[in-house]
Amino acid sequence: MHGSVVDGELTWAEQKPLAERWTLIVPDRPGYGESPDVEREDFEADAPLVAELLGDGAHLVGHSYGGVVALLAAAARPEAVWSLTLVEPPAFGVARGDPAVEALVSDFAEYWRTGPSDPEAFLRGFLERVGSNARLPSPLPSRFERGARVLRTERGPWEAEIPLDDLGAAPFRKLVISGGHSEAFEAVCDVLAERLHAERAVIRGAGHSVQRTGRFNERLERFLAGQ
Repeated sequence: MHGSVVDGELTWAEQKPLAERWTLIVPDRPGYGESPDVEREDFEADAPLVAELLGDGAHLVGHSYGGVVALLAAAARPEAVWSLTLVEPPAFGVARGDPAVEALVSDFAEYWRTGPSDPEAFLRGFLERVGSNARLPSPLPSRFERGARVLRTERGPWEAEIPLDDLGAAPFRKLVISGGHSEAFEAVCDVLAERLHAERAVIRGAGHSVQRTGRFNERLERFLAGQ
């Protein structure tokens, strides 16, 4: 599951080689890719859609906002989850009270209230805050501009109530990966790893876009293979 701004194809471009050994299902959440427009991006609305896509069973991987969606989808249908991999999910609610988390949530909330109305300007400010090293062309291509407009309507992921106890008790294996660039994301990932009884990995080099590093695929595939 992709996160904010870009669709599944762009988010998981570096994972295409895995298709030689795995069946990759890369959906677009509402508002992205070929999916219809939405008035507001909302993890609570997307989670049931993802839960349904699990079918009779699947390995579930979620990046950023898609990681929050994946957490809720896994909690809704744990029997259909073979494993859960979370890549820097902004599930800030699990680590409230941590100084870095509190500062980032406050910054995000203020930015959504007072940030620029221009989609490109808003997107650039967001990427700086989230720790992305993406280089955006100007003017934005249409798919990026659409993503920026969806982003402006996004429900704050810090509002998500993650059922940590239920997920921790679920039998499927879990992996939590961060990029080692943000104290707030590290705090969230540490809490998730502890509460979910998950494996924990830090892969540096691409900021928030951890899946773009060459080492990500190797780590993910070892986890999926149970190694």
